[in-house]
Amino acid sequence: MIGVLRNPTYAKLFSAQVIALLGTGVLTVALGLLAFDIAGGDAGIVLGVAMSIKMIAYVAVAPVAAALLARVRRKPVLIGADLIRAGVALSLPLVTEAWQIYILIFLLQSASATFTPTFQAVIPSVLPDEDDYTRALSLSRLAYDLESLLSPMIAAALLTVLVYQNLFVGTVIGFMVSAVLVSVSRFPVGEVSAPAPFVERLTRGVRVFWTSAELRGLMGLNLVVAATTAMVIVNTVVLVQGDLGRSEADVALMLGVYGGGSMLVALLMPKLLETVPDRLVMLFGGIALPVLLLIAPGFMSWIDGTLQWAALLVTWVLLGAATSAVLTPSARLLRRGSTEQNRPAVFAAQFSLSHACFLLTYPLAGILGAAIGLPAVSLVLVVIGTVGVVLAVVCWTRPLGAGRYSEVT
Repeated sequence: MIGVLRNPTYAKLFSAQVIALLGTGVLTVALGLLAFDIAGGDAGIVLGVAMSIKMIAYVAVAPVAAALLARVRRKPVLIGADLIRAGVALSLPLVTEAWQIYILIFLLQSASATFTPTFQAVIPSVLPDEDDYTRALSLSRLAYDLESLLSPMIAAALLTVLVYQNLFVGTVIGFMVSAVLVSVSRFPVGEVSAPAPFVERLTRGVRVFWTSAELRGLMGLNLVVAATTAMVIVNTVVLVQGDLGRSEADVALMLGVYGGGSMLVALLMPKLLETVPDRLVMLFGGIALPVLLLIAPGFMSWIDGTLQWAALLVTWVLLGAATSAVLTPSARLLRRGSTEQNRPAVFAAQFSLSHACFLLTYPLAGILGAAIGLPAVSLVLVVIGTVGVVLAVVCWTRPLGAGRYSEVT
């Protein structure tokens, strides 16, 4: 898999991605400490609003940025986004009021909503060979999973010798290094979008999704992933410490095995896709997710003790593996369903639409989990996930090329 890093441009871009991810993860820890400094016991409210702003920015800004920057080369877009993120990170230690955090978080996440889909749209041009591109997707999945595990550990280690405000400085350095790596990368000479009215550019990515049966099926699987991920991210701590009465270390262990399952599948994916079609792998993962989420309430309600804990750990491993089976190959569909001209808009649409699903399922998982209990909210999320699976199956029963009109530019 790491052989793909022999491509010097991709090696620099992947390094930029990893460094920026670690910087973002460390910033998240520092932001929590800053919120407590400003709001004390109301820090949870501040962070909850900040995370909602993050999701709103992801949903709203990505397609707008893609439309506004359609005629701009991708390298300056990426560099500019990194510089904005560095500026925001540099400003955060200076804030004294919660509303200032909200404004800066919106700017930060708007820059991320510009950077991430633009970055993802560049990689197919850098790696035109599909096998190389698949290896790159697996590396990217590993990077996201490792970041979620390593960033808190790095932040904790730094906090033993630094005050938390200095974590923001480290984040600034990370974004600056990312910008430098992007600037020294040699981008392929690609086409930019033809002149078109703003509304047409704004809706370009969604129109490609709408006219492509393959991408409509991907939208269904986005909903499945959002339903199950919401259960894991929002309610793991409630399940482990609240319902099971276990320690904080066990919360970390449960989230860690979830990430471990995801990383294992990401490692195996390039070899698997040499013999199994990507849509079949994704559909298998998509069907497995609501099934596993349906099984979990039984473990919560009908068994207890060590057997219950072991069963839930195995379920979380399998949930991570099935999630990775959907997410890792998904960009292959986006690449296949787009052209060099409309690819940034298509990746931006995927970024926006997938996070819109999270904007639905995260509050549901949290609010309903508190109101009706975790076994019951699991069943609600199973229903939502099943709707997504049915949509994917209906769309993907058509031949591979049916309904795909990537000439929308």
